[in-house]
Amino acid sequence: MTTDAEKTGWSLPGPDDMPRDKLQLQLEVYDETLLLRGFEGDSVWVRTVSADEIANVFTQHLGFSSGLLPQDALWWNQGETGQVVALWRPPQVWPVALQREAFKPPARLRLPMPGLVFVCSPGRAPWVYAALSRPTDADEQLYRMPAFNVFRDGRVCPGSHKFPEEVGLIPESFFQSYFSGTGDTRERSKKHPDNLHALWEELDGKTEYPVEDLVPQCTVAQVIAASQGRRGYGYR
Repeated sequence: MTTDAEKTGWSLPGPDDMPRDKLQLQLEVYDETLLLRGFEGDSVWVRTVSADEIANVFTQHLGFSSGLLPQDALWWNQGETGQVVALWRPPQVWPVALQREAFKPPARLRLPMPGLVFVCSPGRAPWVYAALSRPTDADEQLYRMPAFNVFRDGRVCPGSHKFPEEVGLIPESFFQSYFSGTGDTRERSKKHPDNLHALWEELDGKTEYPVEDLVPQCTVAQVIAASQGRRGYGYR
C-alpha cells in the first residue's frame, strides 16, 4: 500500500500558507506495466492500464485533422515521429540515375516499376513497397521494392539526399535521388535473386514490369502497424 510519504505532492505557487493541492490520481510507469493509483479519502485503489487508455484520456477532447491529403493517399496516422501518410503510385516508367562507379557519371536508365506504396513523413526518408494493384484491404500482400537504396525491411537509405517536407513530393524525390549499387540488394527478384544490376539492365527501356517476378514481403496491415509505432509486427 502506498503511504502518504510515498505520494507525489504538488503545491500551488504563492505564499507558504497556500493550501496543498489534493492528489487524486498517480500514474506509475514500470518496465513491464503501467499502474494507475487513485486516492479517495482514506482509501487507495490500483489498476493496470494500457498506454492506449492513457492516450485516449488525454486526447478525447482534442480535435485531430489530417488537413488536405495528397492525391492518391492511402491512409494517415500519427506515428512515433509525427505525421505519416501512405501514398500510392501506379505502375509507370521512372527515369533513374545509377552510380555504378565512384567518380564517374551515373548511368541514366528508364525503368518500368510496379505499383508502389510509399509510407512518408515530412522531411524523412520513406518506406516503400511494391503492390500488384492499389491496396483496398489490410490483408493484401505487399512485395519487396526492386530497387537500390532500400533496406530489406522497406526503409529507404537516404544517403546525402534530402527529402522534402511536403509528403506529396516524396515518391518523386526518391526517384530523383542518385542510386548506388552498394548495400544489401538480395531477394528483390525471383529471376535475379542475387543480382539487382542484372534486373535493372533487363528492365531498362521496357514499358511494363514483370509482376510475376516480385518477391512477397508483408501485408498492408503489418505496414500500417509499423507506421503507427506498434512493435511485434515483424515481417521478413
